[in-house]
Amino acid sequence: MKDIARDLGVSVITISKVLRNHPDVGDQTRKRVLARVKELDYRPNLAARSLVTGRTYLIGLVVPDLLHPFFAEIAKSISDVLRQSGYYLIVTSSDEDPELEEQEIDQLLARRLDTLIVASCRTTVDLFFRIEKQNTPYVLIDRSLPGLTANFVGVDDDAVGVLATKHLIDIGCKRIAHIRGPETSPGIRRMEGYKRALAQGGLKIIDDYIIAEPKGDVETQQGGREAMRQLLNREPRPDGLFCFNDPLAMSAMNYALDQGLRIPEDIAVIGCGNLHYDDSLRVPLSSIDQHSRRIGAEAARIALVILKSKVPPKPESVVLRPELIVRASTQRRVARREVS
Repeated sequence: MKDIARDLGVSVITISKVLRNHPDVGDQTRKRVLARVKELDYRPNLAARSLVTGRTYLIGLVVPDLLHPFFAEIAKSISDVLRQSGYYLIVTSSDEDPELEEQEIDQLLARRLDTLIVASCRTTVDLFFRIEKQNTPYVLIDRSLPGLTANFVGVDDDAVGVLATKHLIDIGCKRIAHIRGPETSPGIRRMEGYKRALAQGGLKIIDDYIIAEPKGDVETQQGGREAMRQLLNREPRPDGLFCFNDPLAMSAMNYALDQGLRIPEDIAVIGCGNLHYDDSLRVPLSSIDQHSRRIGAEAARIALVILKSKVPPKPESVVLRPELIVRASTQRRVARREVS
């Protein structure tokens, strides 16, 4: 760094700011420094820098599944925001297994990462109390934990359940099933919203129409197909289906189509997540938009606020409002409801 600073006639601090992508450097100077860095193939010693600053400039992200597009979009959004401030993301998966989640978090803590961002599959808070004792800040995303006062970013999951189920009622469905998620806050609250919308719509809650998927965000292809197989064997057969997430909805819908059913005429299907390929399926899937990119951006913003604060700020909770996205899987002529 001293050599580059001497060559260009600038200070070592300026070189350091450019390498950390600090905004307090003019464009012309930045270009000159980066060109010289590239010419010399210079790589800063991050381990040495962390010893001096007490920071690794790394943030860990733990999610249930690396293949789930919802979490992939969150990870990309987090990474985009962090990169602008010179921080970088390390991503790992719990596979919806609490023990594996704890192991992965312990590995990240051992590397002294500056902050953790976690979509936890746990139902207890002991692990997070332990993280707090180590003075490592963290942000929960997508899933909150009762009894834990922590930074959180996610969607209003009760509203997700109400919005999806009410939409099925509005298009004339009278026998609405639900493929529910795991015993985490989204799985529990989306089912509560589903039941509340049925009650408000004057429809019965039928336990046989609720199929539980313990690993709602992993192994969705087989899980969705098996759940739909069970539902199609119910008498009477459901005419509407709200799924915990889009991957479950897509596999359930594909199974129904393979059995010769028409969607949405025989059974209307709606998911949650609004994944970017929902409109490229055999029948484009209606969905509830959780604003995954905004979840990632808000989580990154909170993490950076924590890292830049001399005094730990009070925990912040960001709860986003879901949005209904209607596509062909629920676009059918509205049936006139019978007056009782």
